[in-house]
Amino acid sequence: MSKKILLSGVKPTGRPHIGNYFGAMKQFVDLQGEYENSYIFIADYHALTSEKEGLAIGEDSLNLALDYLAIGLDPKKVVLFKQSSVPQVTELSWIFSCLVTMPYLMRAHAFKDAEAKNKEVNVGTFNYPVLMAAD
Repeated sequence: MSKKILLSGVKPTGRPHIGNYFGAMKQFVDLQGEYENSYIFIADYHALTSEKEGLAIGEDSLNLALDYLAIGLDPKKVVLFKQSSVPQVTELSWIFSCLVTMPYLMRAHAFKDAEAKNKEVNVGTFNYPVLMAAD
């Protein structure tokens, strides 16, 4: 039988609001005992695609971790970690970047959405799906 594993990440782009709570955070707390291994990560690398203030990401990351603990995430049941604290994520992202083609990434929703809104698209947004795969 296969092991059930939960893995999800949340971008630290400000204090969580009621939509974050009901949309994801509460579900993580409710599900924490149903998986053999549960991993919730603070997606600080992903936040760099939209946040321009690196210091804010650090502070928001800490606040997000505290908020998760405050709503009942149990560190005995769930591994809560910051994405940037796992160097293998960026290493694997680089390897994947060397394998995936640009036309494939041009079909990604984040890139197409930003381009449709005439936003200046940074390389991080373009490469976002590769980082997600590495997570």
